[in-house]
Amino acid sequence: MSHQVDEETPLLRPEEQHKIKTPLPWRQFSIILFLQLAEPVSAQAIAPFAPQLIRDLGVTHGDESRVGYFVGIMYSVFYVAQALTTLQWNRLSDHVGRKPVILTGLFGISVSMFLFGLSKTFGGLILSRVLCGALNGNGGVIRSMMIDVTDSSNMAQALGFLPIPWMTGSTLGPLIGGSLSHPADRFPRLFGQSTFLKTYPYFLACAGPALFTAFMWLVMYMLLQETVPTTTSFWNLIQNKCRTILTIAHTKPPQPDGSNSDTAQGSPDDSQPLPLSALMTPRVLIAISNHATLALLDIALRTLIPVFYSTPVNMGGLGLDPPRIGNILAVFGIANGLFQVFFFARLHDRFGTKVVYTCGVASSVPTIIAFPIINMLSRTYGIDATVWFAVSLQLTMSIALNMCYSCGSMYIAAASPNRASLGATNGVAHTVAACVRIIGPASATSMFSFSMRDPYYAWAVYYFMMMLGLLSIGVSFLLPRRMWTRGN
Repeated sequence: MSHQVDEETPLLRPEEQHKIKTPLPWRQFSIILFLQLAEPVSAQAIAPFAPQLIRDLGVTHGDESRVGYFVGIMYSVFYVAQALTTLQWNRLSDHVGRKPVILTGLFGISVSMFLFGLSKTFGGLILSRVLCGALNGNGGVIRSMMIDVTDSSNMAQALGFLPIPWMTGSTLGPLIGGSLSHPADRFPRLFGQSTFLKTYPYFLACAGPALFTAFMWLVMYMLLQETVPTTTSFWNLIQNKCRTILTIAHTKPPQPDGSNSDTAQGSPDDSQPLPLSALMTPRVLIAISNHATLALLDIALRTLIPVFYSTPVNMGGLGLDPPRIGNILAVFGIANGLFQVFFFARLHDRFGTKVVYTCGVASSVPTIIAFPIINMLSRTYGIDATVWFAVSLQLTMSIALNMCYSCGSMYIAAASPNRASLGATNGVAHTVAACVRIIGPASATSMFSFSMRDPYYAWAVYYFMMMLGLLSIGVSFLLPRRMWTRGN
């Protein structure tokens, strides 16, 4: 095949020009992928038993329609805490390095999971989730680290592997949570005599992810190399900030002259992180808007699925128990991960970033329509092969939605004003995403509870979810078909 470039070549697929791909640094890259396991394992471990846990605590006083409401609050407080802190963690990683920030986040996940398993009140659950969110800014920082070790030639390939830890975590998490909840009842020969596990029936399901995260902390501390070229210690950073404040307070503002015109008008220094105000460019705002609407739609959908599955059939759900819900989510995690690994890079190279992203968010529409159809089938035929086929079809359609995160990461990386500000740009994106995730779980589950109370409003939750899907599709049209490049 000829490599000659003529005048038409850039007009065909500028973001897919053939170039020699840089080999991935597999030793570092595999550790980064391994670190991604912490969040899905810990988050998905509580998903199968969360509705039953709320019932056991008695906060609903037997009102089944309020279970979804409290589950939504429990999920949302995590994102409240994360929204207040994630930007600062990501900006801090641009200065002190990615590694110290990620180590702090892993520590927070481990401790909070132990506390979650020991909680006997709804307030205790809220406290543990707040702690996890406040100390965990890892999502954006790990993605920044992944982009640090890649370039434009191999970024799509690297992001194609990103679902592997999410697939594994989304498989292990529900299996751990669904299988190890109430161990004294499920495994009486092993744990039947344990008074502690009878008193804290969800501790074992939470201790597994907590110990696994502690092991990841050790692996990262010993093996992972820092990816930020120039770092400063946290103490030196504080001293520099204090020195800057004192200098500004005791120095008159410089008079404008022509000597610094290059600084005022020049392009950003690629080696220095930019202030927050300089990050708010149109490109960054477009990328963040898409990331936010995607996060809102995705978290609302992922929160609604286990609540729908656990709700009795006559109240609009499917009536499944936690172990079966865990198995369903585990199988979905495997299928989702395999699809992303084997097909994302190929689809991206064939159709481009924008087409894959827009089709991904559009897949939410049939996924939402499937909810009432599944309930109608279960009312008519019971839980038979027809219902299981409908559930499988629904989850299969939702797989495309997960490709949007990899596409979104590429847009965020391209929108960053310079490479040294990548952590801060990711931090802004994840802060906005955390803000919308505050309302996502609570709004979706509250609408589901509202729909259960009156048959006249039975479809209200699905109209609400459809509105979120259409909003995401609309915002995706703001994205450029050709990927942004710095200086253009």
